[in-house]
Amino acid sequence: MTTPKPQYSAPQMAVRTAIILLIFMVIFTAMLSGAYLLTKPALEASALEEKMKLVNEVLPASEYDNTLLTDTVTLPPSPEIGQDQPSTIYRARRGSKPVALVLEAVAPDGYAGKIRLIIAIRADGRIAGVRAIAHKETPGLGDYIEPKKDKNKARPWISQFIDMAIAGTAETAWKVKKDGGQLDYYSGATVTPRAVAKAIQKAARFASEQQEKLFADKGATTK
Repeated sequence: MTTPKPQYSAPQMAVRTAIILLIFMVIFTAMLSGAYLLTKPALEASALEEKMKLVNEVLPASEYDNTLLTDTVTLPPSPEIGQDQPSTIYRARRGSKPVALVLEAVAPDGYAGKIRLIIAIRADGRIAGVRAIAHKETPGLGDYIEPKKDKNKARPWISQFIDMAIAGTAETAWKVKKDGGQLDYYSGATVTPRAVAKAIQKAARFASEQQEKLFADKGATTK
């Protein structure tokens, strides 16, 4: 004997379909949440590793002995370094002595928009290293600010800033040769190096003027 199938009215069918969809959504959301919780530690570890790779490109790890990523100061929006959002400064020390500040600066006036930089500035004011970490400069023309894209592998363009400092450095030293300065540049791409040089100079000045306060700040935000 065949059992008759239950008959549903249109409203009942709609409710039934909605319940089934809700159950699937709950299950799917739970699966996504579980996957995120499982992968979160690995993602965070990977992000920290990438951050340290960048830091080590501008400041050799052999120069400091503290845990750089946990010795930080969170800055409010700071136009002096082109930041319109809070940013983090990393403080390198050897023992208890200041070694360098590592900060992110922004050149707002690149040829294709903002150029984000990471800069290490030693306690004596000298620049230890600079890297461009995000930009949209023209490939093959203005992207030589990245060492890996610079044709001059022996002396990448960005390395010109190493050991420069605000103190004892003429203002013209921070300008490209086309503007009467000392910085080399590639023909046909002067907007990019001008923007980068200006941002680095401003960051070096900011670090030199604020160094004592930044290293003494007790309100560090640990990461």
